[in-house]
Amino acid sequence: MSRAILTSDALADGVLARNRALLSRAITLTESSLAAHRDVAQGALQQLLPRTGKAIRVGISGVPGVGKSTFIEALGLRLIERGHRVAVLAIDPSSQRSGGSILGDKTRMPDLSIADEAYIRPSPTSGHLGGVARVTRESLLLCEAAGFDVILVETVGVGQSETTVSDMVDCYLVLMLPGAGDELQGIKKGVLELADIIAVNKADGTLQKDAQHAKAAYQRALSILQNSSSWKPLTLTCSALTGDGLDELWQAVRDHRRQLIDSGELVERREQQRIRWMWSMVDEQVLASLRDNTELHALIRKTETDVRQQQLTPPQAASALLSAWVNSLTDFSPEPAPTAL
Repeated sequence: MSRAILTSDALADGVLARNRALLSRAITLTESSLAAHRDVAQGALQQLLPRTGKAIRVGISGVPGVGKSTFIEALGLRLIERGHRVAVLAIDPSSQRSGGSILGDKTRMPDLSIADEAYIRPSPTSGHLGGVARVTRESLLLCEAAGFDVILVETVGVGQSETTVSDMVDCYLVLMLPGAGDELQGIKKGVLELADIIAVNKADGTLQKDAQHAKAAYQRALSILQNSSSWKPLTLTCSALTGDGLDELWQAVRDHRRQLIDSGELVERREQQRIRWMWSMVDEQVLASLRDNTELHALIRKTETDVRQQQLTPPQAASALLSAWVNSLTDFSPEPAPTAL
């Protein structure tokens, strides 16, 4: 199919037909900086919305060196054996030169990447706060429409705004290493508050005892946190290397989902996620509109200089820029008064 004549209808039909090339094309178009490309992708996505929402969405974060990719590959292959179709949205740090992904997740998950029932999509963060790509939500919906019933969203790590990934998934899983002493002190309280499940990975060999100690420490930490959900966060141990604990972990994910469904929280959570997604896009587009407004470039540079030199406070500067932006969008030229006869 020619790229030049690809329409929203053709794109949507290709995704529903589980055409991997067109699924990748649809995701690429949502990532495009060209408005025309994004319009085609959004048109397809709107058609596909009724075919979305049925997958189990799991966010996976972890401290550096915890083995997220090895874990995801082991879990993904096990799920495929059970008859699932698994999509992995791996959020890569962006290259500062090209803006592209630099980790190469397909090379880090070699067996999963060649499985017919799996789809791995590395996406650059493009500098987005929290290491979550701007279009990960669109990618997630497109993968659901293409028939993937388990979506795993891998983030860069335990970063500055893991709220972002937790706000697009049903279950938030944090991987930790054996030996909870310094890690428990260093991990942010906010991450623990978001976690539905903490899994102590690499619980094999000589580290099994340390893993059990870490599990107990994290469980104690979770027990003192307030949680508004009916689900009580829990801690497990597992080994991506041996496969031990992976079945129990997946059962915990399923139990969590069942709890959310029975309590009505799943529907409410996803509704709230869509609303927050809408407002996050409003924020992003308003900021882009302000920055791209050529009439304001000189004012923006002067205002930044005034803030650097402490001639204006940041709140004053923000108010001035927003006022100027609003005025630039409004035509204040009055209509000519009718001529008296």
